[in-house]
Amino acid sequence: MSDLKEFMDSTYLKTAQQAGLSEVENKEKVTELVKEAIKENFKLAMIRPEEVHDARALVNKANSKVLIGTVIDFPNGDGGLEVKVKQAAKAIEDDVDDLDFVIDYKAFKKGLVDQVKEEVLICTKLGLDAGKVVKWIIEVAALTDAEIIKLTSLIKNVVMSNFSEKMYDKVFVKSSTGFYVTTENKPNGATIHSLVLMLENAGPLPVKAAGGVRDRETALEMIGLGVKRLGTSSAKAIVYGNAANESY
Repeated sequence: MSDLKEFMDSTYLKTAQQAGLSEVENKEKVTELVKEAIKENFKLAMIRPEEVHDARALVNKANSKVLIGTVIDFPNGDGGLEVKVKQAAKAIEDDVDDLDFVIDYKAFKKGLVDQVKEEVLICTKLGLDAGKVVKWIIEVAALTDAEIIKLTSLIKNVVMSNFSEKMYDKVFVKSSTGFYVTTENKPNGATIHSLVLMLENAGPLPVKAAGGVRDRETALEMIGLGVKRLGTSSAKAIVYGNAANESY
């Protein structure tokens, strides 16, 4: 059980409006998540950028090793390079540990490959230079199999061409935001199929599965494939083998 905890990026990314809560109630949900991550000794608590400062204070007060992660240009990834850099710089200032950028997958699908390469290079450098872990969310549910392979390979190639080998394990390819809306009840997060494609094309970069990790059996299967992190809003339920009650 403790081994599974080491893979858990325990996640809460809803705004108050999305959760149907007041701002105060939503803030309490974030605080609960961070405190639970500390108590359970999960790898990381993944929260929205505006929550990083207070979350860091909670972790420091508890003298905990739990990492704090946040999402950048979330959930659509199409805010542009300036937005990504500004949000990431603020999170770094607030002492975040992990930066999960949503790649501009729409630009990639339109063939604007150089634009996407540029944002991967600049944002990855920003994070690594500050001593942070960087993850690139590719949004697998919005991509074809061929696009998953090409976009995963693009990230890998940018990293391998521009950074030293010792940095490779600090740049992840991540499956999903958990907020992408699909049709016909299709999965909007990680699937075994999409993860296999990512793992086959990301190496030596690590892969993070997010969205769709809702039970212990699935979590263990994904880890068995070679996934290094699991993003889920049901971390405690999964670790203890209970039914997940959240969609992410």
